[in-house]
Amino acid sequence: MLDPKKIEQIARQIQDSLPKGVKEFGGDIEKKLRMILQSQLGKLDLVNREEFDIQTQVLLRTREKLTAMEQRLNELEAKLENKDAPSADNAEKKE
Repeated sequence: MLDPKKIEQIARQIQDSLPKGVKEFGGDIEKKLRMILQSQLGKLDLVNREEFDIQTQVLLRTREKLTAMEQRLNELEAKLENKDAPSADNAEKKE
């Protein structure tokens, strides 16, 4: 959810930038601006900073696990290749 204080601040900035004639319509403009801003910003696919930080940490942990799994897989493949490859002793016995 978007911070209502930020929306209020943006609405105030927009109202302050309006021409003097438009400002004279009263305080309803600020309320309407806030409602419009909240409605339009609510339609955007945004996440708050806390959610973003949590997902960043999840991604980092996932990346670490993937790296560890890749390393383990490489070790297992190397062991398997060494086991399947004929050793020098086995090659001499065959001759």
